[in-house]
Amino acid sequence: MTAAVYSGSKNAFWRISKDNNTVINCTTASINPFFNSENEILNLLTKEIKLINHAEQLKKIYVFSAGASSTTLQNALAKTLKVFFKNSKIKVNNDLFGAALAACQNQKGIVCVLGSGSNCTYFDGKKPKQNNYGLGYILGDEGSANYLGKILLKNYLEQKLPKDLLQSFENNYQVDRALILEHLYKKPNAQNYLSSFLDFYTANKAHTFITQQLNLAFEKYFKTYLIPTLTTYPNENIHFVGTLAATFEKNIRTIAKKYAINITSITEEPINNLIKYYSK
Repeated sequence: MTAAVYSGSKNAFWRISKDNNTVINCTTASINPFFNSENEILNLLTKEIKLINHAEQLKKIYVFSAGASSTTLQNALAKTLKVFFKNSKIKVNNDLFGAALAACQNQKGIVCVLGSGSNCTYFDGKKPKQNNYGLGYILGDEGSANYLGKILLKNYLEQKLPKDLLQSFENNYQVDRALILEHLYKKPNAQNYLSSFLDFYTANKAHTFITQQLNLAFEKYFKTYLIPTLTTYPNENIHFVGTLAATFEKNIRTIAKKYAINITSITEEPINNLIKYYSK
């Protein structure tokens, strides 16, 4: 049996295949080696009965995780997973590599990641090229779910939300200034807290104010990530990957049209393409 794992900053998506068919799928909390300790990762694995039942049967596991940005962190995560999956050969890489492989397979292309975080890279058919992006929710992640959460909270605290949106926001989230600041500056996993407000954008995406905020955020992404990458690697196919990209495909294509950029594909869940790739 073979498993593929794609872990963002919030969730890890698991697929297990046997005889080229996916037989198990499940979701756990993120297995990010930058933020999560060995004990935390092992504890979350022991809570998923599907993984417990198949742990000894797995022979190969391909993991693509946010936070696995260096060889040291990749090896550390592989070592941790080996404690649980004792009979498996485990290969760990970063989530950007996984997104690129899911979108391009073995072909060249520019890969744009828009999920809980954001990134962009040129994939040469074998590996992503190194870049200066991937700075996280404080210094980067423009256009991502946590970026949108930050913009929404800022507009709320600065009393810039239209009255109808303000009423809806307060009814749904029961927040105030003190609570928001406590989550952002005192509690752990602030990036996940910010991303949790994505549902508000989804529920109100037809509202003019929300549409404007989405388009501004995605234009920021294009200017920060895609256009500079496209300038360095012109005439390449452009692929978007991530739930956010799929959910707001219309907005993204609107910004792409503004800059005369053609989008080749949008992949909502890279994990499905990854398990197909490694099941062959």
